[in-house]
Amino acid sequence: MANPAQSGITVAIFASDKGPGDPERASLMGEVGRVFARKGAHMLCLAENGVIPVPLITAARTAGGSVEVVADASISLPPALSGVPITALPAQAERQTYLAAKSAAFCVLPGSLASISSLFGAWASGASRPVVMLNRHRAFEVVRGFAADVMSASVPHHDRNIQFADTVEDLWNKVVWVNEQRR
Repeated sequence: MANPAQSGITVAIFASDKGPGDPERASLMGEVGRVFARKGAHMLCLAENGVIPVPLITAARTAGGSVEVVADASISLPPALSGVPITALPAQAERQTYLAAKSAAFCVLPGSLASISSLFGAWASGASRPVVMLNRHRAFEVVRGFAADVMSASVPHHDRNIQFADTVEDLWNKVVWVNEQRR
């Protein structure tokens, strides 16, 4: 297995800091940004419909991480994120295809409905990428139940396609594991 500290794994991260949802989401995004940066991940952050995961991007950059924003035409990065590479793709299908083509896995963080909606849009687009969900405070327990009850009976090796993590370190370890399973 590759040394996780020098992983070079590219991960598409779905996170939202808008709307009602988990009150800890900004601190969780910051923790994910710092841990993934220390592990050597390249992070692709989706920004669309005015939703930009600023805490994730800021923390990752502060920790010396590699971040790219994949955005729709409405996104204008705040001055604090100047210098962050941005790939603007006008169509949602283009953004989803780009994220799938460039990443080894999709990660979704608890937050608002925007983050899970974006993930499912990318996943449903036919993109064959494993998904790792940070199930903090049981945020994705319904999805976990669906995976255990429905996917396990009908999708061979479903456990290689969807994983659930309870901590940020566990999230990283599962990203590394699903990446190894793809080889």
